[in-house]
This record gives sequence, structure tokens and C-alpha cells, in this order.
Amino acid sequence: MPNQIKEISTTDDTSYPYIFEQNVSVPLKAADGVVRVNVYRPKSNTKSPVIVTYGPYGKDISYEAFHPKSFEEVNPEHKGPHSAWETPDPGFWTKNGYVVVRADERGLGQSPGVLDTMSRGTSEAFCDVVEWASEQSWSTGKVGLLGISYYGGSQWRVAARQPKGLSCIIPWEGMSDYYRDRCRQGGILSNGFIKFWWDRQVLSNQYGLGGKAARNWGPDTIEGDLSEAELAANRQDQTVDNATYKYRDDAYYASKEYHMGDIQVPVLSVANWGGICLHLRGNVEGWTWAGSELKYLRFITGRHDLPFYYEEQVEVQRSFLDAFLKGDDREGWSVKGKLPPVDLVLRKGDVGHNNAEGEKTYQRRPENEWPIKRTQYTNFKLTPQGGLTPDSPLVQRQSKLAYKALGTLEDSQLLCFETAPFEAETEITGHVVAHLNVSVAPHPNSPTLPSDIDLFVTLRHISPDGKEIHYTGTAGDPVPLTKGWLRVSLRKTEPNHWKHRPWLPYRNYTSNDVQPVIVGEVYPVDVEIWPTNVVVEKGGKIIFEVASGDTQGADRFVHTDVVDRSKDKFEGLNHIHFGPAFDNYVILPIIPPK
Repeated sequence: MPNQIKEISTTDDTSYPYIFEQNVSVPLKAADGVVRVNVYRPKSNTKSPVIVTYGPYGKDISYEAFHPKSFEEVNPEHKGPHSAWETPDPGFWTKNGYVVVRADERGLGQSPGVLDTMSRGTSEAFCDVVEWASEQSWSTGKVGLLGISYYGGSQWRVAARQPKGLSCIIPWEGMSDYYRDRCRQGGILSNGFIKFWWDRQVLSNQYGLGGKAARNWGPDTIEGDLSEAELAANRQDQTVDNATYKYRDDAYYASKEYHMGDIQVPVLSVANWGGICLHLRGNVEGWTWAGSELKYLRFITGRHDLPFYYEEQVEVQRSFLDAFLKGDDREGWSVKGKLPPVDLVLRKGDVGHNNAEGEKTYQRRPENEWPIKRTQYTNFKLTPQGGLTPDSPLVQRQSKLAYKALGTLEDSQLLCFETAPFEAETEITGHVVAHLNVSVAPHPNSPTLPSDIDLFVTLRHISPDGKEIHYTGTAGDPVPLTKGWLRVSLRKTEPNHWKHRPWLPYRNYTSNDVQPVIVGEVYPVDVEIWPTNVVVEKGGKIIFEVASGDTQGADRFVHTDVVDRSKDKFEGLNHIHFGPAFDNYVILPIIPPK
């Protein structure tokens, strides 16, 4: 039987330097039920602005239990008894005059209801929490959003709904496009991370699931455990839904869409150059299309978890929030044109990966726009000999290069194209596009007739001494410069769409966009590659890699679903064609010195 909803809140005003209210019930306006929140507030009689987080990882699961190794490395100033994964630490922020409201997303932790992450319904519940926080007696009425990853990506959606009281957002490494950024990159199912994430970090915290306390995964559900049948009925399983639905016009994906132009509050979007398989694109595109008059795009490097708590990054967060929630604008965030809207970090040299101290040597540079106005988009052409050159070689005769389909991270199937050593230091910053002429053929004597092609492309940086330079990925893993993906049956672009740009082709990814892939036919395709930055030193090189599956740098963000990438549809030989009618090139955004 469903649990009876009870009053379970408690207040502790003596054990901590702040008042701790646990499991306060926030009534939902858009649906039946409640969302449970913890409120951490300063011990003062004055009203304070509010920082709200809303997500699935458990407001009562300690950071130390959730990820012990990461917690060991967190800036000590942000460690406390209520530190939690990817969220602002209450001890630090209450000390600086803020109330922190941390919510268990609907269907998770102590919040009853249907577990349906990233859905329209859960975004509406998030709105209710924001408005509730703005109306409380301890609140000034001004609310800001601050958090990493899920706690960043959800901000775009709630800001577009314009809840009362919301005054600014800081989506820190937070995707903005559910389909393109996270679930079906280039139309290909990104199943590896979704399953890891769902099983470890979401399903394990479902409301009513037994045994949490015994596993040191937060407290058990106070209102009681639910049966397996009730748990299953109370959730939408992302691993199932993302595999079942393929296109943006499927109701599942369509229900998660929103208009970014509806975001009107000030935005500080923080993108990580190393987040090449999940959040990077979303932070850039979210900033680009947000309707806010005051919006800022800041790039960082480093792991996904730690930079959020670095002293210099926290000071950026605090000055932004102070400007819009307290009216204390020390930097000029609230004055249009006073601060450059874009703040780059420039990756030059080989400092090693997962080396926070080494990355401090990277220089920062402000810019007035994104993409950078002075960008020189330069075609580097692929040659049949494996070259990558801006010198426009004339290919007189038709030829093709072949590689096997259905490569994997363990058995990569790929072609590489390499530049000559750069004759001078060269900066590459911005969006990248690859134009390729591709076809597919069956293996000799194979009963399988392939009818699609999956393209996995990668840019790599080679130092002057011939060693590949790796950068810090999401989990501290070594990653290349950037990656891109495309399912060739979804190659159709929309050149007349208002979001289409020569350096970032727009695709609808709807069921009506599916086009045939016929053996022997050559298809020209434009592959979106996620934005990047590198300063190539004199003597360095760039390698462009075309593969049929995940390659080094994918880590857990793999595309290996045997139904989505079935042998019946994909097994065969993939080709890149060369000749007078088949120009293949990568458009690199070269930045001349100011």
C-alpha cells in the first residue's frame, strides 16, 4: 500500500553554527504530494537570500559516503557535517549570509511520488520549491540556483519557467539539451553513462527503497519501505526509456523540451573544456540561447567534482550571487557591458592530466563574444595518404579508405589524419565541424547488408616531441581535445533554421528526418564536433580521427547498446571517399592574436 504522508520535519538550532531544519514538506501546486527539503539558515533575526538545489542524489547522503575519495580532496573550507555531492556546502554559505535549501527530488530520498528524473513534472516541482523558498519568513524573496552537473542542468529548465523569486542561476557544468548533450549524441544512444548513473546514483536512492541506512546511503525512508512492485510502479527507468525512444518528436523526449529564450534571469554558465562527453556543449549552447540580458560564459579545466570548491572559483560564485541576491555588486556583474561576457582559460603546454596544480599555469583571457569574432574558420583537408592540410591539395582520381564498422573502446576501428608540424604557435578556440563523404559496404560473403553508419570523430593534440597531450576528463581520466558523433541516417540538417550556423549545423533529430543509407551510395555529411580550446606550440600537430565506435577518451561515456548498434544494421566496412567530387575537411577555428 502507498505510504501515508506524515509530518516528519525536525529542527536543530544548537548542534551546528546554523539552524538545521530537516525534512520540511513543501506542498506541490502542479501535482499532489510534497517535496521534502532541508533548510540550513544563519542564526540571525534578519532575512537572507536563498540558494536552492533540487536533485536525485540524496539531501541526507553525506558527500563522504557518496564519494569518499573525492571528499578527501575537497577544499577543507567546504567540508562539513552536511556536505553533499555536487552541491554548495551549508557551513560556508550560511556563514556568508545565505539560507541553503536542499531538496530531495520527487520520488527520491524522503520525497514521495513518481521518480521521473529530468521530466517536465519534476521541473514543475522544482519551480514550486523555488517559489516556496521565496515566500518564507526567513527569506528576502530572492532565490539563486547553484550546483554541479544534474544540479546545474536542471537550472536551465526551471529558469525557463520563470518561477517567482528566482533572481539568477549558476549552472556549473550542466547540460541544457537532454537529447543532444546527454542521451543520443549525434542520434547514437549513450547508454554506458546512463546505466552507471541510474543504477549507482539514482535508483539506489528511490523513496521507499529498503536498506539505505545499512548501506550507509542516507537514512531509510521515514514513512516506511515500499514493495518491489510499488517501487517499480513509481518510477520511469531512464535506461529503458532512452533505449526505447529514438527521436526528439517521441513523446518521451518532446516532454523534456523547453525554449531557452524564456530564461530571463542573469546567468553565469560555467563550462569545462574537459567535459567532452556530457556537459560542455550544453553550457555553451545554454548561454548562447538564453534570453537573459546579463549572461556570462566562463570556461574552466580540471575534474568534474573539485573545481567547484576551489577558493578562486567560489569567490566568482559568491560575487555573482552577492550582486543579484544581495545588491552587493563588487565586480560589475549587474552593469551591462562592464564585464566581458566570456572568460576563457587557454590550454597551452603539457601539464599532465588530473593535475590541478599544473593547470594553474593556464592563462585566462576575456572576450567580448562567443564564438570569438576574429575567428578564422580554416578548412584542413583530409588526404588519402592520411594528411590533414590547409593547402587544398587537388585529388584527381577517386579512391577510398576503409575501416570496419562497430568498433569498440577495446577494439577501435579507425582512420587517422595528421597535420604537418605547425610552423608557428597557433590557437584553436571554438566550434569544429567535419565534412566527410562516407559509404558502407558488406563484408565479403557476409549475409548482413548494412543500412546505417555511426561516425565517432576525435581531435587529438600532439606535442612538438611527438607525444599526445591528454587533458583532464570528467573523472580525472585522460581525454583528447574533443569529440563528435553522427548517425548517418540522421544526417539531414536544417540550413534555414534560426539556430543553424556554418560552424554548428542544426539537426532536428525527428522521426521524419530519418534518411536511407544504401550500400555503395556516397553520402556527404557534416559532423558537429563539440567546442574546444588549445594553443598548439610550434612543431606541434593535430590528429583528426574517424572511427566506427568509441575510442580512447570515452571512459564510461560509451555507446555500446547492442540493439541501438546492432550487427544487422551496422556490420560491414565503412569508407571515406576522395576525388574531384569528394572534398573532406575539418573546419578549425583559428584565433589570430589580438
